[in-house]
Amino acid sequence: MSYGDGYLVRSAAATYPEGYRLHRHDHPWGQLAFCNTGVMRVVSDAAAWLSPPTRAIWLPAGVAHEIVMKGEVATRFLYVCPELAEALTTTPEVIEVAPLLRELILHILRIRMLHPDKPEQDRLARLLIDLVVQARRVDLVLPLPSDRRALALAEQLQDEPSNSAGLGDLARRAGASLRTLQRLFPAETGLTLEAWRQKARLIWSITRLSAGASVSTAAFDAGYESPSAFIAAFKRQFGVTPGRFQLQ
Repeated sequence: MSYGDGYLVRSAAATYPEGYRLHRHDHPWGQLAFCNTGVMRVVSDAAAWLSPPTRAIWLPAGVAHEIVMKGEVATRFLYVCPELAEALTTTPEVIEVAPLLRELILHILRIRMLHPDKPEQDRLARLLIDLVVQARRVDLVLPLPSDRRALALAEQLQDEPSNSAGLGDLARRAGASLRTLQRLFPAETGLTLEAWRQKARLIWSITRLSAGASVSTAAFDAGYESPSAFIAAFKRQFGVTPGRFQLQ
């Protein structure tokens, strides 16, 4: 079997400041994007994903995207050759990074590249694929509408998650009636406008939890009136409590 430029897995690492943007680009190899600190927001034409330190995002080859840094972000990128990537999904997804997978990612970073002619490196590459395949999937994706008015509202809701303004006021700021946007969101994202707003708030709260905020602080910052209401909504959305996203 031929392996692209002769490697199974390549790696790269860099640290970026708050707000730094890796502008729209794509990769000929699939990319596993992980960060030791901070949070990455990955945006394509159709969706936005969040990747905190306890999770990673798999980006198949050819998916155009940009990455926005939330906090100081220590990125750890692995690039998987097309032959190995055949075992992985052809759509982006966020996965849980268990301790073994985390240590393997960091170990591969130290080696820098895995070569098929070195048996021990070939085994590491295949273990990486096995662990990614087996990893728990996490729904940290917000589907984005294509209508410019709906997209403007989506951006408002992501930028100001704790804004208590009514949806009618926010809709007018986006240049459309509330009724129009309530029709567009289900048609273009599969979520009602109200459900989309709640999911955006909950996903945003993960950036606070990953930065060390308490559950109570994350709840109030995300616009919830009480920690108990926040915890209940969080568990319904993600199937786990907020504590699962706090660094230990």
